Amino acid sequence: MFHKEGHKIIVVTFIIVIALYISVDYFINITWLKYSLFALLAVFLYLILQFFRNPKRNTINSNATVVAPVDGKVVVIEEVFEKEYFKDKRLQVSVFMSPLNVHVTRYPINGKVLFSKYHPGKYLVAWHPKASEENERTTVVLENDTFGKVLYRQIAGALAKRIVNYAKAEDEAVQGLDSGFIKFGSRVDLYLPLGTKIKVNLNDKVKGGESIIAEL
Repeated sequence: MFHKEGHKIIVVTFIIVIALYISVDYFINITWLKYSLFALLAVFLYLILQFFRNPKRNTINSNATVVAPVDGKVVVIEEVFEKEYFKDKRLQVSVFMSPLNVHVTRYPINGKVLFSKYHPGKYLVAWHPKASEENERTTVVLENDTFGKVLYRQIAGALAKRIVNYAKAEDEAVQGLDSGFIKFGSRVDLYLPLGTKIKVNLNDKVKGGESIIAEL
């Protein structure tokens, strides 16, 4: 199953790969070179399909937990001052996605969307300390009766050229459901209330919609 954001790119990629395959077969007569190029085309197609995959996730819906918004590796767990919306201290948990991870963004909690804003910006590498403030990004704030307000931020990386965010103010968010997509490498930051019990460690690998990031 592939994400809808990838349908056009996948079709175009298939057309290009088939055209190149025919061209290589027609114009290249050196056997080892021909089959090497065939292999490269196959790998390229595989990577595109891999990137836009959208596997089904079995979210255990609970108002007492925060689930990972994306697949990837936990690269930040720290108390920080969140400048854009809260303007106070929060617990930040950041998940970095490599180009091989699933890049679907999912709602980390149930609740109402209070705030959703897109920011144009730079394309620093996603793990850069200033990426969350200077890169292209979107900020979404959700609220429910259990956790109060939780912010998540999609951040473009050096390879990411488009952030897709479906969350709109007043929408009802359902934990684990699709809330967006980031194309070609990125990270997502979560900002949680102080006192939240973090259930992951640095360098843990998490699955969007399934892995529990935190609980009360």
